[in-house]
Amino acid sequence: MDLLADMTSDDALLQGAVADPGDLTSLVVRFLVNFIVVGIIIHFFYYPKSRRRDYYFTFSLINVSVFFLTFLLGSVKLKIGFALGIFAIFGIIRYRTESVPIREMTYLFLIIAISVINAMGVQISIPELAATNILFILSVWLLESERWLKHVSCKLVTYDRIQLITPDKREELIADLKKRTGLNITKVEIGHIDFLKDSAFIKIYYDDGSQEINDIEFMRHLPREGE
Repeated sequence: MDLLADMTSDDALLQGAVADPGDLTSLVVRFLVNFIVVGIIIHFFYYPKSRRRDYYFTFSLINVSVFFLTFLLGSVKLKIGFALGIFAIFGIIRYRTESVPIREMTYLFLIIAISVINAMGVQISIPELAATNILFILSVWLLESERWLKHVSCKLVTYDRIQLITPDKREELIADLKKRTGLNITKVEIGHIDFLKDSAFIKIYYDDGSQEINDIEFMRHLPREGE
């Protein structure tokens, strides 16, 4: 009886070691769906405005890594904890020379969410999974579309003529900034004021007809080594 039980156990282990064609097909189909959907979001929505090839590379590999790690882990609780843990790590760390901008963090969370849903949704039919991914794409397209929200570029500047920062001289302030920057400024916001140095931080909004979003617009100084 013991010998028979051992043989049965060995057979079960052998069967478990052999790949199930159904599971392999599900893995390939879900991976292709996930890779195509995330590729569309990165290539057609994120990259045209940011032109950040480094984040393009990062998002793509994170998508592949999270999908396979989530799909191949056995415990559902472990999958969820692992997926949320990845986002928490990326939410608190800084890339070596700069902190991750909020737009990139939003796309990172979106990509992780899509990867986890596509990998964990084993009880969801392919049509339901496809509809979910299409809704993701439509949501990103809607929010990135210039038809609904027009992109306005902005910069942070240090301004020296603080006598013009009072509300009654706002038009004169905008005219001076237009002349000195050559930008079509539409709005200004007054920030920190230093009366000892006769300077103030001003955030200027301008329309240059560009669709690109540049992180350097918000920099006030060059990052130090190690930041």
